[in-house]
Order: sequence, then C-alpha cells, then structure tokens
Amino acid sequence: MKNKLIFVTIVSLTILLVSLISAINLNVEKVSENEVLIPETGNPAVFTLKITNLGEPQNFEFYNLLGLRMFPVGKVPIGGMEKKEIELKVLPIGEFNYKGLYTFEYFIRGDDSSEIKKTLTFKIIELKDVFSVGSGEFYPDSNSVDIYIKNNANFNFENLKIDFSSSFFNVKEEFSLKPYEKKTITVQLNKEDFKKVMAGYYTLNANIKAGEVETDVDGVMKFLEKDIVTSTKKEYGLVVNTQTITKTNEGNVITKSETLIKKNIISRLFTSFSPEPNSVERQGIDIYYFWSKDVNPGEKFEIIVKTNWLLPLLLILLIVGIVVVAKQYTKTNLVMSKNVSFVRAKGGEFALKVSVILSSKKYIERIKVTDRLPPLVNIYERFGGERPSRINEKAKTLEWDFDRLMAGEKRVLSYIIYSKVGVVGKFALPSAVAIYEKDGKICESESNRAFFVTDQIRKGED
Repeated sequence: MKNKLIFVTIVSLTILLVSLISAINLNVEKVSENEVLIPETGNPAVFTLKITNLGEPQNFEFYNLLGLRMFPVGKVPIGGMEKKEIELKVLPIGEFNYKGLYTFEYFIRGDDSSEIKKTLTFKIIELKDVFSVGSGEFYPDSNSVDIYIKNNANFNFENLKIDFSSSFFNVKEEFSLKPYEKKTITVQLNKEDFKKVMAGYYTLNANIKAGEVETDVDGVMKFLEKDIVTSTKKEYGLVVNTQTITKTNEGNVITKSETLIKKNIISRLFTSFSPEPNSVERQGIDIYYFWSKDVNPGEKFEIIVKTNWLLPLLLILLIVGIVVVAKQYTKTNLVMSKNVSFVRAKGGEFALKVSVILSSKKYIERIKVTDRLPPLVNIYERFGGERPSRINEKAKTLEWDFDRLMAGEKRVLSYIIYSKVGVVGKFALPSAVAIYEKDGKICESESNRAFFVTDQIRKGED
C-alpha cells in the first residue's frame, strides 16, 4: 500500500511538471493606444501588440468567445525568446449597437493547447462624432476665410470627399486625414454673395463621404460686424508671440469698435494686454477678452497682446529632463562593467586578465551571466575568483549562475585569456550579458565593451 501511494505521488508530480514546462510563457505588451471602431466604415479596430515568447518555440492562435472576428486568422509562429510585433484586428459580426468604451477578453493558445487570457479596450463611435469643422473670424471686406476640418479619432481616412457649404460659399474638397490631423483650407470670398448678410454666427456644414458611407457635421462661422472701421491684424514671434490689432475709423462719425480675443487657461497665464480688456469671460477651458471703445474719426485704437512662452518652455524642458534621467536610473537594476589588463605569461604568450564587475542596485534573482571570448584566444583553466558554471570552448563562452544578489551587493568575475599568435594594434572584447528576474519579470543588462591597445605593453616595458 505504501509503495502504491509513493508511485501515485511520483506520477502526479511528473504530470504537473510536464504541464508547467509545456505551458506557454508570453509577455504581451500593447504598443498602440486610443484604438477606435467606426461601425459604418466596416473597418476593424487595430491593435499593435509586441509579444515576447519566453518559452519554447510554438505556433500561437488568437481567438475570443464574444462573436468578434479577429485577425490574423490561423497560427503565428514565434521562436523561443523571440520578440514579434503583431497587428491584431477586431471586427464585430453582425449588428453591434454598443457605443463608447468596450473591453473584451481574448485568448492566445499554443501548440500544446495551453493558453493565456488578456483584455483589450477600444472606443466605438459614430462617423458623425469623428469630425469637427469650423472657421476663423472674418469681416465683410475680407477676401478669404480659413475653414478647417479635424479628425478627432485614432483612425486613418483615405480619399475623403467633403462638400463645405455656408451662407458665404460652397466648396468641394478631396483629401486624406491622418489620426488627429487638422486640415485648414483657405476659401476665396466673393463679397457679392453675402452683401445682404448681417453680422453674427452662421452654420458651416460639411457633408463628408468616406467610401460608401457619409455623414453631415456642422460648425460655426463668426461674421464680425464692421461699420466703416478698418481693422488690421499683425502677429509675429514664436517664443514671445506678439499680436497687434489696430482699428481705424475711416468714417466721419463716432463708431464703436468691439474686439474679441480667445485664450485658453494655459496661455492666459503668460499673456499681457495693452490696454486691459473691458471684460473677461470664462467658458469651460476658454477665456474670452472683450474690448469696446468709441473711436473718433481719424483715430486709431490699438490692442497689443503678448504671450511669453519662454518660462513655460524652460520649465517643460527641465521637467522632461528630470523625468528621463529618473526613468533611466530606475530601470537599471544591475550595473555591469568590464575591464582588461595585461598579464605577463611565462611562455611569452599574449595574455590578458578580464574582469567583469556586477553591482546590484536592487534585489534580483536567478542571474545568468554570459561572456564571450574573442577569436584566436584560449581560456586559462585556473580562476582566482568565482568559477564559471559552464565553459563552452567550441562556442567560446563562459557562464556564471547566481541564485540571487542583494541590493548593494557586488561580485567580481575574472579570468585569463591567452593567445600564441601575437596581437598588434587594438584588441576588442565583446560585452558581457546578464539575464535575471526582478519581481517576476525577465530583465537584461549589458556591460561595456573592453579594449586593449598593444602600445600599452610597449609603454610599460619602456
């Protein structure tokens, strides 16, 4: 009975060990962001995944249980320790009336039928909600006006056909829009078309055709009032942006001049006005400044708006620099340095002592250090410090294994190489590489390359 129990235990442990060995081991990282699905277009939501196979080479299949079509169809081969970037496309089957953010589960299955479960999220929006249109402010005597259309989604539109219409013009355009791209178009105005149109806000309509589907999007145009007062606007400077608006009364009566300038909550902090506006109004993130003044005949009313971006620019650069340095510093768990020194050999061979110094900044475990020997050299079999766990003379590699390194711990790995062939000039040694685990994640560190110049030997002898 006792022997039978031992046999069952051994078989169970063997099955468990085989399943653990054969189970897939993947690191899946989503590279893309803000994925969208626009059902009317029939195009899928596209995710870019960076997949690292930390286990044995296998063919992997992507599927889900929610009735979503997924591409690629079939199996994708990924070798052991190979990194592969995959475009995963998702398209609903049949009617899909959901709107907003949608999260779904999908599975990655290997050849051995083992699998892992992951989740992805995309946003479902209607075509009419993708675009926004509008125009710059313009006056009765303006010869042109700038209108724009913006793609507000992470979606690439090819060959859009757009019909812009308003009380002032009708124009057709055809172009492509990249994700989040804003296209500005200058439209020439014919004053006869709107000479009876009063000042105010008017609708700018855009009929947009994307392939076989179309939608209508409305925006606002501001047609500014201007009696007999002429207005000139100048803008210059990038870091210190200066905007000058001059109102000139060329008539013969006192005319009220009204000016409206919009700033956002960031730019207003660095903006000064001369003269100060008569009123300030906040609407959401936008701040509206309003000037009103009675201008006598022949008189000019000038408004100067200066926005100084120098201070915020320096602050942003400082913050970015600090973040980059801090991020780089925190990423490094194991620092490796490699140096080489000349050794006098009894037989007159060319010999060098190679030292690899490991400095652990944090607690790490399951460390494997690999160093490669350059061609035409041999390894001296006696070691002064840590002896390599494996020496592969054919592949010319040395390997050391450590269970763990504590934070602040240092290890020095040294060995001697020699060559019966004389070396002249610069002698290069490749970098040493360490693979280890930190908080359950596989990490890698690499040392510098070491160089030795044979002139150093001659100088030492002199």
